[in-house]
Amino acid sequence: MFKSLIRTFAIVAAFIAGYLMPGLHVYSWTFKWMLIVMLFVTFLGIRFKRMKPERTHWLLVGANLLVALAAWGVCRLIFGNGYLAEAAFFVGIMPTATAAPVVMGLLGGSVEFMLTALLLANGIICALLPFILPAVVGQGGFEIYLNVAGNISLVMLLPLALALAARRFYPRAIAWPRKLKDVTFGIWVVILVLIAANASYDISSRDGISERVLEQIGAVSLLICGINFGLGHLLGGRTRAAEGSQALGQKNTTLSIYLALTYASPIAALGPTFYVLWHNLWNAWQLYQASERKRRNG
Repeated sequence: MFKSLIRTFAIVAAFIAGYLMPGLHVYSWTFKWMLIVMLFVTFLGIRFKRMKPERTHWLLVGANLLVALAAWGVCRLIFGNGYLAEAAFFVGIMPTATAAPVVMGLLGGSVEFMLTALLLANGIICALLPFILPAVVGQGGFEIYLNVAGNISLVMLLPLALALAARRFYPRAIAWPRKLKDVTFGIWVVILVLIAANASYDISSRDGISERVLEQIGAVSLLICGINFGLGHLLGGRTRAAEGSQALGQKNTTLSIYLALTYASPIAALGPTFYVLWHNLWNAWQLYQASERKRRNG
């Protein structure tokens, strides 16, 4: 009980600290390297033979595309303005986050399923984006592929190579993920501080944007976040509910913010910026629930 409360308090405190200290955004460059350390520890325990696409993976990719296009279409139809529809699209189209396998490891789910979902979602969605973006925002480009490659390759391939080498030359390293769970969680808390600081800075630095616009984009982002986690849970069925929810709900916001700023507008980029807060708040609640279940089960 005490440990789960400490973890919950740490996550909430991380968000508050980051929000109150937007100046910490200058240290956002360290996020990538902390994530590499976390993924290295996570990859040490992965059974790569279990990594194979399941029917659920394809359903999740289809749902990812459907949510994005439906959100864009509904906002265009109801509100009639471009900025809200574009913000909704960039919230919906985000593929699975690079950190999703780490969070799933903390939640006690299948990291192998999550890593497969991550690779499929990022690969397929980013392959289709050059054809979808012109219809949504009027422009697009094949340089998206280069951005995706740069966004994912270092963060994924470096810890993967290091983990494989560690397992090859020091087989006992496969037990490190269990022993280092508290360390991994501590790094995650620091990352959350930087995420909140970066989001706070981005929102506060958008001069000339009315509170009403911010409220609309924040509300749409929150609604899509709820739909993603709920739909993913449904598509995952009895055996993959948690993994499906996380794969569809935890998003690659960094990539989406970049795409929105490049091909749309700073206002559209606020959609995934708000999403940073929503999906991490839900992750905080899930981590608390997981700690409580572990405590009750002894």
